[in-house]
Amino acid sequence: MWSGPRNLSTALMYAFAARGDCAVWDEPFYAAYLAASGIDHPMRDQIITAGPTDPAQVAAACTGPHPEGKPLFYQKHMTLHMIPAFDRGFIAGLTNVFLIRHPARVVASYAQKRESPTLADIGFLQQAALWDELADRTGRAPLVIDSADIRADPAGMLGRLCSALGIAFLPQMLHWPAGPKPFDGVWAPHWYGAVHRSTGIDGAEGPLPDLPPAYADLAEQALPAYETLRARAL
Repeated sequence: MWSGPRNLSTALMYAFAARGDCAVWDEPFYAAYLAASGIDHPMRDQIITAGPTDPAQVAAACTGPHPEGKPLFYQKHMTLHMIPAFDRGFIAGLTNVFLIRHPARVVASYAQKRESPTLADIGFLQQAALWDELADRTGRAPLVIDSADIRADPAGMLGRLCSALGIAFLPQMLHWPAGPKPFDGVWAPHWYGAVHRSTGIDGAEGPLPDLPPAYADLAEQALPAYETLRARAL
């Protein structure tokens, strides 16, 4: 699952984990991305210490045996983590889905956790480019799903996604216990407050947020990439 930050990505990971037949991995490349890029993120040192920093090692694990021998393996990836220095060849061996969210909502949410985000921080351009790359490489259009559609109809949209993936939809995907999860990344205390309070996917969101000029401009820059992927959504 390829998304940018603040995209319902953690809730969707929780939904797949709740199946019982699915192992999950929370942002496999986060430590490698921070170590290679030098970028400053909340809890940077803890993340680098806790996770693998060799991208080749991470890629091998992504395509290797499923943890715990489970039949399904859900990987929650951030498109911004796939910097040019990392070999992407492994991605074509995965079943890839792209999770999108309107950039105004992403920017509003991200800015509450990390000030002054840039276009590179929110992952939209990387997401659109990766979709094109995979479509060209595989000759197939990767699946796209919009978080707004999931929130408007969780059972219906997760059912459509599972059908498109060739797996059964299980009703337990709609609920999970509140609180931290053992598979959360070490960064969860900074980023996952809302999803830790949740017991399922929240309902439909209201109107788009009003953003200050700099953030509104950032959302506008990301909008074409979002709209391109939105036109391909389930």
